[in-house]
Amino acid sequence: MARRRVNNRRPERDEKRQNERSEGGRHKSADRRSKSPRAERAEPPSTQGRARAMTRELRRLLEGIGQPAPAPFKPDPFQLEALAALEYEDVLVTAPTGSGKTWIAREEIRRLLAAGRRAWYTSPLKALTNSKYTEFSAEFGVEQVGILTGDRKENADAPLIVGTTEIYRNQLFDSLRSGTNIRADLVVLDEAHYLADEDRGHVWEEAIILSPKRIRLLLLSATIGNAEEFAAWMEEVRGVRCGVVARPGARPVPLRAAFLYPDGGLAPLLDERGGLNPEITRLMERERTARRERDERRQGGRTWRSRRGGGGGGAR
Repeated sequence: MARRRVNNRRPERDEKRQNERSEGGRHKSADRRSKSPRAERAEPPSTQGRARAMTRELRRLLEGIGQPAPAPFKPDPFQLEALAALEYEDVLVTAPTGSGKTWIAREEIRRLLAAGRRAWYTSPLKALTNSKYTEFSAEFGVEQVGILTGDRKENADAPLIVGTTEIYRNQLFDSLRSGTNIRADLVVLDEAHYLADEDRGHVWEEAIILSPKRIRLLLLSATIGNAEEFAAWMEEVRGVRCGVVARPGARPVPLRAAFLYPDGGLAPLLDERGGLNPEITRLMERERTARRERDERRQGGRTWRSRRGGGGGGAR
């Protein structure tokens, strides 16, 4: 009986020792895995370093963005020069984006409306036209502003019409056919560099050529490199002097380029040296690889189905 009891307890002790050995082995295995090169490669220190660098770059990208402190408005010299020149000649204004070209047009329109005269403001894009319509309606009053685009016509008899350049050009054609005068004393051609556009440039060319000499033209652009040559051509085809007013220097509001990841994350588009952010390059490479693998799998599936179909056809 005693031997039987001992024999009955021995499996319990053996099982306990086995569990202790197994538990110790698991701890040792875990320690070995945590210290193995493979585990270290799973979370390399360089990944944390890149993340910290990206955080610094993103902080630098967003630093200073916000609403500036209120301050009295003071026109730039080029803005005042353009307004003075409009009194006696056409004017081509070339200035970086964000430097206040629209202010020149708005102030000249304000002067004309106060004198009971009329103006057109044209742009190449419907979205920009709608935006200017909203802006000018708030500035001068809804009853003073109309809009004419390919799919929108409101208050067409208003003293200030905001429309696409094509609509203004079409009205010039209509006035020629009917023998009437177009009702405008000033025409603003925003984004005037569209004259060089291969598909739509003829619209700006025709609008300039067909506008009567009595109408003052104000052309606005940020990207005309041969402004003097452009102005000389306008003088030749219109018989009206065209002055060039340029704002020197870089744009007053610098651009900040960023990349939006599919998951909503934000990263600087460029690195400190001005090259493409290497993290974005790696993402693009992974996407190309994944797309190539998907295409290969898809192509392989088509090949397998075609072979199967062909084999079945042969069997029949």
